Amino acid sequence: MEFVILAVVIAVVVLGGLSGLVLARRRKGHAAPPAPKPDALAPPAEPQVGEDAEVPRDTPKRTVESVDLPDAGTVTVLEPEIPGVPETLPPPAIEVPEPTAGRLVRLRSRLSRSQNTLGQGLLSLLSREHLDEDTWEEIEDTLLTADVGVAPTQELVERLRTRVKVLGTRTPAELRGLLREELVHLIGTDADRSLHTHSHEERPAVVMVVGVNGTGKTTTTGKLARVLVADGRSVVLGAADTFRAAAADQLQTWGERVGARTVRGPEGGDPASVAFDAVKEGIAEGADTVLVDTAGRLHTKTGLMDELGKVKRVVEKHGPVDEVLLVLDATTGQNGLVQARVFAEVVDITGIVLTKLDGTAKGGIVVAVQRELGVPVKLVGLGEGPDDLAPFEPGAFVDALIGE
Repeated sequence: MEFVILAVVIAVVVLGGLSGLVLARRRKGHAAPPAPKPDALAPPAEPQVGEDAEVPRDTPKRTVESVDLPDAGTVTVLEPEIPGVPETLPPPAIEVPEPTAGRLVRLRSRLSRSQNTLGQGLLSLLSREHLDEDTWEEIEDTLLTADVGVAPTQELVERLRTRVKVLGTRTPAELRGLLREELVHLIGTDADRSLHTHSHEERPAVVMVVGVNGTGKTTTTGKLARVLVADGRSVVLGAADTFRAAAADQLQTWGERVGARTVRGPEGGDPASVAFDAVKEGIAEGADTVLVDTAGRLHTKTGLMDELGKVKRVVEKHGPVDEVLLVLDATTGQNGLVQARVFAEVVDITGIVLTKLDGTAKGGIVVAVQRELGVPVKLVGLGEGPDDLAPFEPGAFVDALIGE
């Protein structure tokens, strides 16, 4: 019995070995059938129409002789594109600024906020039936709130009290005329408010524009160029504000609008050198006026103020500077007087430019800054438009304050 079992096991082992050998030979001698191609598995393509339709296989092929060539006049030759070479931009259109004569009258509505506080407030108080001490104190407060200043306020109130007492009966028209005369007298009509921008025999007039950061100095320089061009002057701009990023670009944009050339130097370069070169170019071109935009330096930085004096001395190697305009922000009020005082100690200020006068109820700063420096206000900024810089006219300014 044991012999039979052993024989069966041996037989099973032998048969298993033989079957494995047969399978191995079959795998070695015969490769697996190739996988079917994807196209063979895909469903038949649907018929296409329009631009997606395929060309039928039986379509006859076109030879060179059968192709119609276009006429020579209809062939468009495309210029090859050269990478890295920008397209040539057309020069900017030259704008024609509006004339400066009567510009302040046209911008009268911009003084509406100052009008409500100063002019109309004073007229309302003076129209009261009984002008007692409390009313006169209110008149003083109105003037002080409008930044007229202490001394000018006291002077104006005394004159008003005297004339109202003499006048007796006060009609609205009489009060308006009285107030207009006194405000014009307070501002002053004797000062020379003209801009000295006429060229000399061998060189242009030179105008330096100075001021602290944030007063709109570079913008004012650009607008002043428009004022001069509108009055028939040829202008060269000097971008001597080399410390503020993009200041030269900003000034050049203003100049390009009216056809004025801008002389500039490297960023962070010597401002005095740029100013000197600007005047030199103005002489070479025979320009009427050179406008030099200086850096918007803080009045508390003594070293920077000394540098401003250096710019003026270097420019004067070509000849005297005709105008030094100090740009003041009307919204700063009495703080602007501190700035004005320090700048006047460094360079001889010849005129004041008051910017942002449309956005403030402190129109009296015109009086205060003139009294502080003994220098007239020559230009006022009454908006953000390119032609919103106007020559200052006391009569038109007071008319705007007190209304019709």
